[in-house]
Amino acid sequence: MNDTFVTVVGNVVDSPRRVRLENGSVTNFRMASTARRYDSAKQEFVDAGTLWVDVECWNGLSSNVSASISKGDPVIVQGALTTHSWESENGRRSAPRIRAFAVGPNLARGKADFKRDRAQRTTDPAVEEIGASLPPAPRDEEFTQGSDELVAGRDYEADVETLKNMTADDLSPEPAHV
Repeated sequence: MNDTFVTVVGNVVDSPRRVRLENGSVTNFRMASTARRYDSAKQEFVDAGTLWVDVECWNGLSSNVSASISKGDPVIVQGALTTHSWESENGRRSAPRIRAFAVGPNLARGKADFKRDRAQRTTDPAVEEIGASLPPAPRDEEFTQGSDELVAGRDYEADVETLKNMTADDLSPEPAHV
């Protein structure tokens, strides 16, 4: 199979629409991702082109997306890129579409309050294939409050040298690669 997998970071530009069908439910929304580059002449970052893409989320993901995201939210979408084509009064039209496997908030732009959906298991073979190579998720009881004990695979363990102090020089803007 030659699916084109993509990850797109952007903003939701319309309210998600959920529809129940005979074979499950689907939630659709549109998102925009605007590239930025450093303009050395102006000494600032400037907007470049914007990618407008439709996103479709099926079944369990559909329910979670419709309950969790709204117009204007910063999101990260991972899925298979396709082209949707149709006939209009002006002739043949097409638009990019992502069949999403995962949708989440962009935590670089805000905070989230995640609630795990215990009853739901994915039946999407592509997601199952990706998930099969990952270690099992930790159980909630492994995250008990007040536990100061380090747990292998859960907590970051390294020597003090790993985390260095940052200075303002470390945060200077870099030009985008063209």
